[in-house]
Amino acid sequence: MAKSRMAPGEEDLAPRYRDVRALSEALAAGLSDADATVQSMADASPAKWHLAHSSWFFETFVLRDHAADYQPFDPRFAYLFNSYYEGEGPRHARPLRGLLTRPSLDDILRYRAHVDAALLAALPDMGAQAQTLVALGLHHEQQHQELLLTDIQHLFSINPLEPALFDAPNDMPAALPGPIHWIEGRQGLVEIGDDGRTDFAFDCEGPRHKALLHPHALAHRPVTNAEWISFIDDGGYRDPAHWLSDGWAWVQAEGIEAPLYWRHEPQGWTRFGLDGRKPVNPAAPVCHISLYEADAYARWAGARLPTEEEWESGAQNVAPISGNQLDGPTCPRPQATDGGAALTRMFGDVWEWTGSAYRPYPGFQADEGAVGEYNGKFMSGQFVLKGGSCATPRGHVRASYRNFFYPHQRWQFTGLRLAKDL
Repeated sequence: MAKSRMAPGEEDLAPRYRDVRALSEALAAGLSDADATVQSMADASPAKWHLAHSSWFFETFVLRDHAADYQPFDPRFAYLFNSYYEGEGPRHARPLRGLLTRPSLDDILRYRAHVDAALLAALPDMGAQAQTLVALGLHHEQQHQELLLTDIQHLFSINPLEPALFDAPNDMPAALPGPIHWIEGRQGLVEIGDDGRTDFAFDCEGPRHKALLHPHALAHRPVTNAEWISFIDDGGYRDPAHWLSDGWAWVQAEGIEAPLYWRHEPQGWTRFGLDGRKPVNPAAPVCHISLYEADAYARWAGARLPTEEEWESGAQNVAPISGNQLDGPTCPRPQATDGGAALTRMFGDVWEWTGSAYRPYPGFQADEGAVGEYNGKFMSGQFVLKGGSCATPRGHVRASYRNFFYPHQRWQFTGLRLAKDL
């Protein structure tokens, strides 16, 4: 569940609730009912489902138990828009969400309005437990805001028309950043995990605990598209020596030759984004790569992926609201040339793969009940990513934040930063 150290008062939660809920609808404002209904793959969900599921969360975990006389908008939605909460009973199969032509997008927006009116009316009388659940629901909805965008991008990418969700000009030419500089990290015992300094953290970010760091250094910036093209040109996708066994099998089975959404054309590499198909900007961070690709590149470059503990230790004094996050063009931006004296761009642009498995910290215990299924049940077979992306709502991430995906997945804004032993 969540750890909320300040039970926010209604005067704090109400405007935040309105802002978060409004942003979700603004992100979907350019979609037709058809756009919002279709599902492009089993890993993705329709925009309509994201809008409804985030409302289901408030209805199920807050209004049902903490709002007197609440009447559900439609009792059938409890089945349609549950995601994976076994404690809440059966649900519509995830791969079939794109077949829900009804309810319509307009119906979902009315559902959201119904939930919003009920929650805002009940909020002044809610106790600390309910307010903590509201805070969890808002952070949960911010996660779905990013997923809504990445799922729409994947959907539009398989449309031969390659429509753009947002209009944006081509990137202006930018100087390539200088070579990577290595920033030596802390050594010995360090403290990792939620430190209690923020108002909110997910349960999987704690408990705070000690970790042993061996001599190491982190690259001062993420890997760029230009550097990735060098990897491609050097046969990186054709040489099994760089790849984990599972990764090489994936490359062979799927015919992988470049990051997702890249295409080689007579004029050079192009990529597809929420702003349509554009030339690959050599100075921007590479994104839409799997853990397998990130690991192979690191081996090719004579380096490795950072551990979760190394990355978090390095980022602890970097402002998490910095960087390119979801309040501007939703694509990684060219990297400014810098002297390389410090770690840069730790937050925003791309989620950075680590070499660490997503497993519980020492002493972690999931809460009882359905809400306790939020994070702990997924601690198997996935890897941790850190730092947020250009599609992450600003203010949502922190150094201790743990994102996680399976090693083959790459439809998120995923990139990498190199590490090495000293």
